[in-house]
Amino acid sequence: MKYSLVWELDSLFPHPNDAKFRQTVNEYETQLKQLADDSESLPAPDGEAETVAAWESFLDAYELVATRTSDLVSFIECHAAADAENKLFQQFEAHLSSLQPLLHRAATNMDFSLRDATDEELDAMFDASERLRTVRFFVCERQQAAELRLPKEQETLSAELAVDGIDAWGRLYDRISGELRVSVMERGEIVQKSVGQVQWDSPHRPSRINNFHAASKAWQSIADTCADAINHIAGTRLTTYRRTGLEDHLVVPLHLNRLQRATLLAMWDAIDRRKETLVKYLQAKAKAFGIEKLAWYDLNAPFPVNQKTDNKISYDEACDTVIDTFHEFSPELGEFAQRAVNEQWIEVDNRPGKRQGGFCTDFPTAQQSRIFMTFTDSPDSMSTLAHELGHAYHSFVLRDQPGLLRGYPMNLAETASTFAEAILGDRRLAASESDADRISILDGMLSDAVAFLMNIQARFMFEDAFHKERQEGELSAERLSELMVSAQKTAYADQLSEWDPLFWASKLHFYISGWPFYNFPYTFGYLLSLGTYAIGKEGGSDFAEQYRQLLIATGSMTTEDAVRSTLGYDLTTPDFWEKSLTIVDERVDSLLSLVE
Repeated sequence: MKYSLVWELDSLFPHPNDAKFRQTVNEYETQLKQLADDSESLPAPDGEAETVAAWESFLDAYELVATRTSDLVSFIECHAAADAENKLFQQFEAHLSSLQPLLHRAATNMDFSLRDATDEELDAMFDASERLRTVRFFVCERQQAAELRLPKEQETLSAELAVDGIDAWGRLYDRISGELRVSVMERGEIVQKSVGQVQWDSPHRPSRINNFHAASKAWQSIADTCADAINHIAGTRLTTYRRTGLEDHLVVPLHLNRLQRATLLAMWDAIDRRKETLVKYLQAKAKAFGIEKLAWYDLNAPFPVNQKTDNKISYDEACDTVIDTFHEFSPELGEFAQRAVNEQWIEVDNRPGKRQGGFCTDFPTAQQSRIFMTFTDSPDSMSTLAHELGHAYHSFVLRDQPGLLRGYPMNLAETASTFAEAILGDRRLAASESDADRISILDGMLSDAVAFLMNIQARFMFEDAFHKERQEGELSAERLSELMVSAQKTAYADQLSEWDPLFWASKLHFYISGWPFYNFPYTFGYLLSLGTYAIGKEGGSDFAEQYRQLLIATGSMTTEDAVRSTLGYDLTTPDFWEKSLTIVDERVDSLLSLVE
């Protein structure tokens, strides 16, 4: 192997088995407690020298502790993901989670100190301090966040209860899903696989059917526990929202994504208007399979024309292809990807015992990232690699910004990742030498489009309907399955013959306790990246820098302002979304011209 299949973590912190790591955690805990205590005496903003000095000191300490939090949580997350059944890693995860109320307390006190400040009082403080002026966006955003909080004492109590409440339900799901095994037939023998190892992209339909139903049987065995978890996670949120007096369950996720409701609605409206093109793609794929309609387990399968071609790609080949592609777009991006691969920032080994899914996590002190995934020798895995490296590059370009301006919302985080996938896809398409290759590549691109524009929409519709119904009481596993199938039928324009009723149980995104509605940001990022790429193809040689500035703007602007200031588009109107969806239409037309 040219490149390592496993990541390197020891340069970041001592191994969790090492007593030095425990000491590091203890030191962090002391810093965290001091920050929480200091936040109790934070003065209301004004232009007085003493007040300005207090805020400068507090924000410096807050930035330091928040950075350390990210470092340690990411470190344990990496170890726990790579070894899902390790009890020590689970204990550290739980311990670090138990400390988060201290950081929450510091943030709560900061927010409430800002809550009633007038514009004049804030301006006076900013005028008196260059340090505070540099983080003005962060301070003003914290003031807005205060409006979404419970009264101070209740907010603090809620954070403490979350450790054994909403967060514990999320950890329970991580544990039971990580331990779940699927019994599948391979070469005449029953083998046990983790859920992340079971694939539905085989060119052989009987294999896909077998794997799908085997996985469904496994998820059914823990469906009631999953139902308990998702009910209590949503129930906790809804209780908080009701006590806070929020309009509905979308207020918080929109705020977390720095997104206007009008933008979200404009995006979904554009998708609904243009969905017929993807329907043509699904129908063409069904025809190629010789069936009336695709089933859920057919969506990621290759066109039959590709069954005689070897679509396997090694990890080494995937790395080199991604690096070369990135270099063509931007030397900085290519050099960054090469560094990430060379320095073993990436865990891809296909082995049992790993958690499902993939992620990129940041270590701000080291100015590094780590990527977790399972590489399956497929073009899809190569796209995932590019996707996660896009995330890592996003953090990289923000490395010189103030620590408080390096954070960006999920919807904008997905822009860099899906943009990276887009340039990889177009590069592979341009280099293809046969119709079979072009069909394979276009099919992969359009499978992604279906995922972002239909699958994610189904998740959003399910979660929206679930939250509305959950206000009246807990939902059974059976009712959750009914809501899921209803959402899938609407999102896929009723184009499938068989659905996945237990998708609500198998999709871990529904169980992330710290981020509600972990779905629409993916669609947003996908379309934003396509639109951005379309603009790049129309623009000049300086687009790589324009793109870089967009990524930097994500840390210090609202979503709409970041796009308007760098790309010049208003996201609350259809124009940008239509530009993005036109690329999807063109890809469908290209594929249909090859297969019809």
